[in-house]
Amino acid sequence: MASTRLLECFKALQSQGRKALIPYVTAGDPSPDATVNLMHTLVASGADVIELGVPFSDPMADGPVIQRSSERALARGVSLLNCLDWVKTFRETDNETPVVLMGYANPIERMGVAAFVSKASQVGVDGVLVVDYPPEESEAFAAALREHDLDPIFLLAPTSSLERIQKVAKLAAGYLYYVSLKGVTGAGHLDVEQVAQKLQSIRSFTNLPLGVGFGISGPESAVSVGRLADAVVIGSALIRTMEEAAQRGHDTLKAARGFLHPIRQALDATA
Repeated sequence: MASTRLLECFKALQSQGRKALIPYVTAGDPSPDATVNLMHTLVASGADVIELGVPFSDPMADGPVIQRSSERALARGVSLLNCLDWVKTFRETDNETPVVLMGYANPIERMGVAAFVSKASQVGVDGVLVVDYPPEESEAFAAALREHDLDPIFLLAPTSSLERIQKVAKLAAGYLYYVSLKGVTGAGHLDVEQVAQKLQSIRSFTNLPLGVGFGISGPESAVSVGRLADAVVIGSALIRTMEEAAQRGHDTLKAARGFLHPIRQALDATA
């Protein structure tokens, strides 16, 4: 497979002894007009990769914070096509930061897999994570992505069997996303020891960078995960910060920067 932005990003970070910071935001929230500016704000605040969530009406893996952000975006008419257009606009002034689309199968299948993959490649998407595409049913989809130099990203969980890990390791590219908690996003308490054991098991099957998300709420938990993983993924806590800022009438982009930048500093201080 050709060298990709994700591969180059992780190579560069590894050579610097640094960890990737990957924020997740829902496209169209806090507003459609703010999405591209928010993406640039995240990069300026220390993001290495952006996970851009495609809003969906039944986001079964997401907790209430991300569900609400998806509902707000859908209420404003945000579609998968909008998400792709925003990536294209983002690429006009940032051709380096990898962007991963994260979402569910239904919007992709409505567009048509071939049309989606072609358009995603054209606008500058780097990876695609479809929450409800299990590896057993994803070989053709992963192959279509790879043909267009897009990285198929997959989730692994505390409950993932060795067989599941092996299947995912064969199909995945870019990085693997380990969900550190059972349940939905934004829930529970992070068990660092359990994460360490599972990452060790996953590493026996793959050389791909490992990102860890779910349960990371600020600099302290990010540093704990950063000691174990190659990337720290933060979604619910960031979206909650912007949601609360919007409720108070404050600048949501400033709130995002104020949340993310200290995490970047903490990760770099322990590199």
